[in-house]
Amino acid sequence: MNMNKENSTTSGSYRISITDNDTHKHIWGARFTKTSFFVTLVSFIVTLSAIIFCIIAFTPVKTFIPGYPDARSKRTAIQNAIKVDSLERVIYRWELYSENLKRAVSGKAPVKIDSIIKANAKTAEYAIDQASFQKQDSLLKERVKAEEQFEISARSRRELPIEGLHFFTPLKGVITQGYDAIHPYIDVTAAEETVVKSTLDGTIIYAGWSEEDGNIIQIQHTDDIISIYKHLDKLLKKTGDKVKAGTPVAVLGNTSSGTPLHFELWHKGETVDPTLYIKF
Repeated sequence: MNMNKENSTTSGSYRISITDNDTHKHIWGARFTKTSFFVTLVSFIVTLSAIIFCIIAFTPVKTFIPGYPDARSKRTAIQNAIKVDSLERVIYRWELYSENLKRAVSGKAPVKIDSIIKANAKTAEYAIDQASFQKQDSLLKERVKAEEQFEISARSRRELPIEGLHFFTPLKGVITQGYDAIHPYIDVTAAEETVVKSTLDGTIIYAGWSEEDGNIIQIQHTDDIISIYKHLDKLLKKTGDKVKAGTPVAVLGNTSSGTPLHFELWHKGETVDPTLYIKF
């Protein structure tokens, strides 16, 4: 292959030719200038780059690039994000439940968990930082308290002594654990599948399960009274349900230590002996 620079009329142009070394026969040749060579080279590089880009962008070849997330990685990331979000919701529910227990023990009105979660779900649609979220959450709790959850308002409360109330017997049975300072509750033994009923009108502030006490129901009544039922087999009501005195709320079972109904009665933040007001 020979490359010669042509003179005179084609000054500045070049020629590439291919000849047979033995016979010196001309096989192929091409003429070009510096400008045409540069344009051809640039066009070739651009075309090659475009082809490579299309192959990477529109074919599965891109998954072989180190560090590029494939479909499986993306799916795993989405699933992990969903799990984290679910765990955050569970933790938040437990925090609200703990807050409700504290309020119940101190004699304060409980906070309706479902309403706060729904309200927070709406505010979560907006991109707010953590400090702003905590501020809105505090304002929401104050608003909930101001609206007096479960319709137990100061106007409707009867300022009657607990002795003046008529309590409905939760279930008929034998008291196997009496009330005392060490055991501020009573255990009432009855047959399995016995229906447990609400002792007063009220609203269920918690209905759930724990490893220590089995299924549990807590009911907020008027006059700062709370009744708690533990060791239940089946729950017939859920958190937020309103019940009347004598309404079936659960079925006694064997979800913890034996079948006795663990029954607590709270008045103004302190436990009281249920046998003083209820005949079992």
